[in-house]
Amino acid sequence: MRTFVKRLLIAAAGLLALALLAAGLAVQRQPLVAQRGDIVWTDVERALQLVRSHDPRRSRPGLRRSVVASQHDLDLLLNHGARRWLGGPAVRVLLQPYRAQVQASLALPANPWGGWLNLELRLRETADLPAIERLSVGRLPLPAWLAEFALTRLVARAGLVADAELARDVVQHVSLAQGVATLTYAWQVDTSQRVLAVLVPAPEQERLRAYTERLSTLAAGLDPAQPVSLAQLLTPLFELAHQRSSAGADAADENRAAIVVLAFHVTGRRLASVMPAARHWPQPRWLHVTLRQRPDFPQHFLVSALLAAEGSSPLANAVGLYKEVTDARHGSGFSFNDMAANRAGTRFGERAVSAPAALQAALAGQRPEADFMPDVADLPEFLPAAEFKRRFGGVGAPAYQQVLADIESRINATALLR
Repeated sequence: MRTFVKRLLIAAAGLLALALLAAGLAVQRQPLVAQRGDIVWTDVERALQLVRSHDPRRSRPGLRRSVVASQHDLDLLLNHGARRWLGGPAVRVLLQPYRAQVQASLALPANPWGGWLNLELRLRETADLPAIERLSVGRLPLPAWLAEFALTRLVARAGLVADAELARDVVQHVSLAQGVATLTYAWQVDTSQRVLAVLVPAPEQERLRAYTERLSTLAAGLDPAQPVSLAQLLTPLFELAHQRSSAGADAADENRAAIVVLAFHVTGRRLASVMPAARHWPQPRWLHVTLRQRPDFPQHFLVSALLAAEGSSPLANAVGLYKEVTDARHGSGFSFNDMAANRAGTRFGERAVSAPAALQAALAGQRPEADFMPDVADLPEFLPAAEFKRRFGGVGAPAYQQVLADIESRINATALLR
């Protein structure tokens, strides 16, 4: 008996030593990948071009097409996905002929070994989809079969099984070259419906219906000929979010749903345009929604809030800047007060998911617009491209940054966004 216990203790000690060794090899003191900076407006322009060119609603099922994605494009896509679904590790893609590396760095809680978990996935081109060659966790190499198992578990844990199955069914081949990947794909008859099911699963549809019904009830009691402050709509919808969260629902998910419904309403779109089931829901009567007495501010505010709440604050900033740059070139001109509405909305969307219960509590009772949107009527607007360049030196110049700093200072002074 003593011999058995002794052997058991030795085995346990050996396993503990192996675990400590593995932890020491896996965890490192420095990140392999640095956090990337903000997405710039030209990235948004590029993404929109790709989406328009490869929209499944405009393509014949079964027709093979190709999309060329640069290393930078894939970096943006993977970083956005990591921020949205995996808690925000920094990701980098390295493309070479017939080979690809995906590197990621995730900050860890305090521990004796180091502050970073660094991952490096190595892929090789095949006749269809790239195959895993090896996964390294820090200095600890893992065989391909174990890497495949780990990635399968990660996809399941992140709730991305349907996404992965859709990608496997649509993408037929990936060609890897220096700095470029070419994806050959064919949309299927049901691709649009499957994309919608992935983007808006059944629980999310139920949430969206609840807020659509509340907005429909609110709109029925308001005069459509009179302007309605965004504050008059935010409070009751976030009161509903508080009620549902108190009953056990996830507060961040509820806040997102409220923002989605409001964003669609102020931009003049029906949810049914992206979710056919919504055609059978009560439809809110259109309202003339304003913020700081302007009809365009609610759109800037809520679209930016939506993008930020979906885990893409850099994207929210870039989308706002993209709109202003294109306006300066072809539309009404560059407007710093529109940028302020974008930034306030982004801050609101971030707060909606980072401190969801606190925001719900803060919105209890009617709040004035000044609590979430500062006065920016004095900021320059309607600047043509040449005038914007002359006065502020262009995007990123010192004079431009000075105005942005002023905007941030004003937002920091509001009751809800400080």
